[in-house]
Amino acid sequence: MGIVQNQSIKNSIITFIGFGLGAINALFFYTHFLGKLHYGIVNTLLSGANILMPIMAFGAHNTLIRFFTSYKIEEKKERFLSFMLVWPLFMSIPLFFLYFLFYNHIVTFGIDKNPEMRPFIGLFPVIGIFMGYSEVFFAWAKVHLQSVIGNLINEVLVRFLVMLFLLGVHFDILTKFQCIYAIAFAYFCQMVVMMWYAFKIKFPKLQFQFPENFREIVSYSLFIIVSGGVAVMLIDFDKMMIYKMMKVTNNAVYSVGIFMATLISVPSRAMIQIVAPITSRLVAEKKWTELNELYKKTSITLQVSGGLIMLLLFVNIHEIYKIIPDNYQGGIYVVFLIGISKFFDLIVGNNNNIITNTNYYRTVILLGVFTVVLMLFLNWLLIPLYGINGSALATLLTIFIYNSIKLYFVVKKLNLFPFTLKNLISVLVIVLLFLCFSFWDFKFTALLNIILKSILVSLFYVFINYKLQISEDFNRVVAMVLHKIKA
Repeated sequence: MGIVQNQSIKNSIITFIGFGLGAINALFFYTHFLGKLHYGIVNTLLSGANILMPIMAFGAHNTLIRFFTSYKIEEKKERFLSFMLVWPLFMSIPLFFLYFLFYNHIVTFGIDKNPEMRPFIGLFPVIGIFMGYSEVFFAWAKVHLQSVIGNLINEVLVRFLVMLFLLGVHFDILTKFQCIYAIAFAYFCQMVVMMWYAFKIKFPKLQFQFPENFREIVSYSLFIIVSGGVAVMLIDFDKMMIYKMMKVTNNAVYSVGIFMATLISVPSRAMIQIVAPITSRLVAEKKWTELNELYKKTSITLQVSGGLIMLLLFVNIHEIYKIIPDNYQGGIYVVFLIGISKFFDLIVGNNNNIITNTNYYRTVILLGVFTVVLMLFLNWLLIPLYGINGSALATLLTIFIYNSIKLYFVVKKLNLFPFTLKNLISVLVIVLLFLCFSFWDFKFTALLNIILKSILVSLFYVFINYKLQISEDFNRVVAMVLHKIKA
């Protein structure tokens, strides 16, 4: 776990910086400078673009990671890398044509309740292709085990540019209308910078030949479009359903809650970036014992680190909403429901990467289709009953069912299992500390209450986990920090 731990720590720091910028944007700048209407439009646009992204990239970002390590001859690697660069471009051209051919039909989706969205409908596929190629270039860096700078570009650059644009609105340099187009431009900048970094690592020697396993690559890419589309829909299609069934301003309230819940995923986003290519190599070399060990370590490490974030978020949630302007308290239950779903994502560890790197990946296509249908049905059923809380509940139920089936599949087919007794102990520690601290506050201002309670909860949490030795990697990081403090 040496390279995993080293780059995961760096990636975690970068990801936290990115989320710090994102927190300022999501909780203060968007809410204060852009307002609910335009904030809701931005989140609807980005959600729609995220849904289109796997299609626009034609799954190349995952396919690159899946097959790169299988090539042992440099010439074959070059041919494969060249193919991965041009393949999404050729596939996206007809998709752009179809999108604008049926533009008038697409516009009607949700526009009756939200006519303010009409000027921005054309941005969905444009941002989608920017996001798609950014992921392709990031995968290029990851297969060469160089994820840190790519993560910096991925997590920090867009959020920093968005922050500048929102400040531009505040100082009357940009209108709110112009700011939305500027945010789309930020994703273009991300794509260009990521391309520069990827080519700096390994400049392509373009070869206009199909790889020898072309059919297998295309088959896998089609699978990634389905599975990746499912994964993205589990994250973003709820916002599209809210846009269809409610006023787009509700997406602003919903997105604030979603952003806070997404903080729980930070350790996963950092670790999986470097674990993914290692998983691909272990599967290719059929080292199942090592893979099972990696599976268990990622599960408990992500559970302990993500559990701390979830605990801090849950015990401080009411105080956090007191410092957010413009009355966004309607999203409190969204934080709890989506937060639990994110935590369940953590504890299944490296589950998804294992499936997508084995020959069983085709069998989950039907599961993906079932999941999408289930999600659409639950949102259609629950949004009219409970509004945005109904959408959050639909997401929680869908993710729980989806991950449970995938976990069963990995256990049954591959004889891999991520959990140990330590996972149960970790859950008990989180529940105990939540019950102890959730209903207790200092009698100070909201911000001071958050700081003091967070320090106290963190000390108890770290101490208990360290003494119980629940996670080797967590203890190693704590010991390293303590050593530096003493030094």
